[in-house]
Amino acid sequence: MDAITLLTTRQSCPRLMEPAPAGDDLDLIKRAALRVPDHGGLRPWRFSIVQGKAALERLGDIFAEAAVEDDPSIANELLERARQLPLRAPMVIVCIARCNTTAKIPLHEQVQSAACSVMAMQQAAFALGYGAIWRTGMYAEMEFVKQSLELGEDDEIVGFLYLGTPVNPVRIRAELDPADFFSDF
Repeated sequence: MDAITLLTTRQSCPRLMEPAPAGDDLDLIKRAALRVPDHGGLRPWRFSIVQGKAALERLGDIFAEAAVEDDPSIANELLERARQLPLRAPMVIVCIARCNTTAKIPLHEQVQSAACSVMAMQQAAFALGYGAIWRTGMYAEMEFVKQSLELGEDDEIVGFLYLGTPVNPVRIRAELDPADFFSDF
């Protein structure tokens, strides 16, 4: 797939199944994450790959425990939903902004660089024929989740990148008109 086609047809894929990227394909996805804009060369990104039923269930347990900590009276169906969230794909990459608070580079630029890494991995997955969806939600913000994943005090979860093979063919959304979003200065 050429770069322009990739950039103009990429879609998130919410329904994913095996296989997840592996071997050379996963290596290319990882390499894409490391080629993003990085003001100051701080490399403010770290990644945790969660794959295999046991690891995905462990992440689901962390989400469930965080939900209980947030609301001890949480309904059982919401608790079970929290446990099932990571099982929507065969692989989840937890994308972390590891911010350097002593650097001259503003923290928001460091987080933006980490976010660019998520987009680069999603683009690479799409180019390789896989599906992906970048999810955040309340679990990305919860201290219990951050502590369970051993993040530092200044670290942020910028997203959970779900990866796999699309269950259904990717439907390309209608193209937007650039004139609705761009204007001359």
